[in-house]
Amino acid sequence: MSQTIVPVLLGADLNCYNIARAFHMKYGVKSYAFARYAISATKYSRIVHFTCVPDIDTDSVMLDTLHRFADAHIGDRMVLFGCTDDYVAMIIRNREELSDFVIPYPPKEMLTTVSKKAEFYEMCDKFGIPHPDTVVLTDKTTADALSPEKLGFSYPIIVKPSSSVDYWKHSFNGMKKVYTADSPERAAEIVNEIYSSGYPEKIILQEFIAGGDSQMRVFTCFSDEHGKVRAMCLGHTMLEEHTPKGLGNHAAIVTEPVSSLPIADKIKDMLEALGYTGFSNFDIKLREGTKDDFRVFEINLRQGRSNFYLTSAGLNVAYLANEVYESDGNDCNKVENVVFWHHIPKSTAYKYTEDKALVEKAKKLAREGREYSSVWYTPDMRFNPLRTLCVLEQLRRQKGKFKKYYPVKK
Repeated sequence: MSQTIVPVLLGADLNCYNIARAFHMKYGVKSYAFARYAISATKYSRIVHFTCVPDIDTDSVMLDTLHRFADAHIGDRMVLFGCTDDYVAMIIRNREELSDFVIPYPPKEMLTTVSKKAEFYEMCDKFGIPHPDTVVLTDKTTADALSPEKLGFSYPIIVKPSSSVDYWKHSFNGMKKVYTADSPERAAEIVNEIYSSGYPEKIILQEFIAGGDSQMRVFTCFSDEHGKVRAMCLGHTMLEEHTPKGLGNHAAIVTEPVSSLPIADKIKDMLEALGYTGFSNFDIKLREGTKDDFRVFEINLRQGRSNFYLTSAGLNVAYLANEVYESDGNDCNKVENVVFWHHIPKSTAYKYTEDKALVEKAKKLAREGREYSSVWYTPDMRFNPLRTLCVLEQLRRQKGKFKKYYPVKK
């Protein structure tokens, strides 16, 4: 007798809904989601059974919640996903106590190595994977110490925390995901403000790689429990979000053949050498004015928030976690299928994307029926007016966010 598939998701955001939708599309099952509070991405959904657990962002409450759930589902095949960096880190830290679940994430040691940007860049250097020129800080600094001559690259520069998990635990006014500094004085101000918040980890200063959103690529790999990379999918970013805390999140993507990314095999080699398991998600940028100077920005130890671009391209994330993760094999599915994915109104994607050739490509894909929206899922909206209204409101708000944070260039 086959086991009942039970997806268990920590989170309630778009990442969560994307995974729940993948499970519903592939297996026709509802997902169980737990988070501190409900948000619109999963609100009124019939494919997500949501439970609010106020303190689930602590290890003890998370473990108690999942142990109780497992006791009520003995004999079922429970597949566990984290939908934010925090939740994934908690799962990885406690995976030995979560043996009842399938956990498609890497070993615990990855939390202190590649998940932190400074250590990740060191690993990239070992495998010949290019990244932006980088300086690492461990404490407050002065403008004199951050001159272009001392850094080795010119302004403007990028300033960002090495550990996202630690960074978001120390909130302060004006907090952003990534900062751009146009002078040593501004760079020092940002660094000192971050450290004054209590943030304990390293801070990264990097050369600014010129080019807009459409120079970005998102590259997702999936490794089985034996450490073999079994699938890879490449997305060409049309447009990113530009809200202070959402900066860099993908809003619209056109997939491209993996064969078009010259560093794909080097990334595969690195993951296999590390013994990496589960999902890995890379932010990459093509230097403006070049055809093949790709620079890797970071690795996320999880499926990305925009993971439905994989499912849209035929690489269902639920299938990977449920059927590929514990399987044997040396085959690697390098996705060649080209589709247009978005979670904002497609008219907004067309309007704000600066690469108009990419816009025309997306429009052509839409005409050919190869367009996919994360939030517009008919089986979840049919005879469900509250969900339909919720989705329409999400899309309306996205238009407002882009109007506020990303005005059309004249």
